[in-house]
Amino acid sequence: MSGPLERLRILDFSTLLPGPVATMILGDLGADVLRIESPHRPDLVRVMPPYRAGISVVHASINRNKKSLTLDLKHPASRGIIERFLNDYDIVIEQFRPGVMKRLGLDYEQLRTTRPDLIYVSITGYGQTSAYANKAGHDLNFMALSGALLANGRRDQGPMPYGIQVADLAGGAYHAVMGLLAAVIHRHHTGEGQYIDLSMTDAAFSMQALSNPAVLEGEAAPGLETGILNGGGFYDCYACSDGHYLAVAPLEPHFFVEFADVINRKDLVPFLAVTDPVQVSWLKQQIREELLKHPRSYWLELFRNKDCCVEPVLDARQAMDHPALRDREMIVDVPLPGTDEILTQVASPLHFSKTPASYVRAGSEPGFDSDQVLRQAGWSADEIAQFRTSGVLN
Repeated sequence: MSGPLERLRILDFSTLLPGPVATMILGDLGADVLRIESPHRPDLVRVMPPYRAGISVVHASINRNKKSLTLDLKHPASRGIIERFLNDYDIVIEQFRPGVMKRLGLDYEQLRTTRPDLIYVSITGYGQTSAYANKAGHDLNFMALSGALLANGRRDQGPMPYGIQVADLAGGAYHAVMGLLAAVIHRHHTGEGQYIDLSMTDAAFSMQALSNPAVLEGEAAPGLETGILNGGGFYDCYACSDGHYLAVAPLEPHFFVEFADVINRKDLVPFLAVTDPVQVSWLKQQIREELLKHPRSYWLELFRNKDCCVEPVLDARQAMDHPALRDREMIVDVPLPGTDEILTQVASPLHFSKTPASYVRAGSEPGFDSDQVLRQAGWSADEIAQFRTSGVLN
């Protein structure tokens, strides 16, 4: 597989969402990713509907461009198998709770004795050193503890879950990729590997880039509908007469002037910068009443050639068909290994001029590549058969 990362070779021990999405990103860009999967404890994502050829299409998407080896990590022989793979694979990503990989003999300190230049990324909810380190958690919990969740929602309804997994993806997957690539650059210059301890709660906290500096200076922490960007100002979503919504975001004066002209309410221009809650509420009510007068199609036609930051609020299917994404070729066809099926999937958002992303294969059945990767690593057919007999391999 070609790509800007084609020399990276990664052992992926992660499950669910953050780690697998991180290694999908890396695999799309050419990295050789070998996913180590349990033969006894299926990943929850594997059983998420819908299915194609008996495989979850969600799993097949986020495990694109990876090979799969099923291995019982609790079996004593697994340590030796992993150590041999370290001859070729010099990056590890794992997503277990702190201490699990150490008990398996596969933590950074133990594996670096075999591979001193090893880069090892651990993705957890609360990090390796927090008092919360061993607590269970999901995206909603990480967002709650980071302070980000209490700024998302409506005063009369309370905080609301985000529609996407912000801490898992922006916090876990994307930060894992950034940290890993930074460590690769460091190793390129020094020959040194290192350990990366990534907390999704830390990452979610750090992403509050506009509000945290003010809070650190003594300002009140953001709450529901208290800021100009979370519903506390006119920057918001407004219903039209047909129940569809428009995202209205003309924050800058020249955008707001054009917006007010389109809705035939130039009288609203002097209220652009109001901060008094009563005046803000009045301004939003005026916009709300105007947009409710007509269906969204009417407004979209008026705004079509205007440059004032007003767009339709689309669902995922509508987004896929919208020129903003369609023109970017964000949907690709990917072969499903072992079948004649072709799956339609979301493409990488990274567009390289010299080394574009590639889509060689969708995620496969567990252990689809077990025999191949073991043979390539030097084990004989008899040894592989013995692994199956002993239970280390399914």
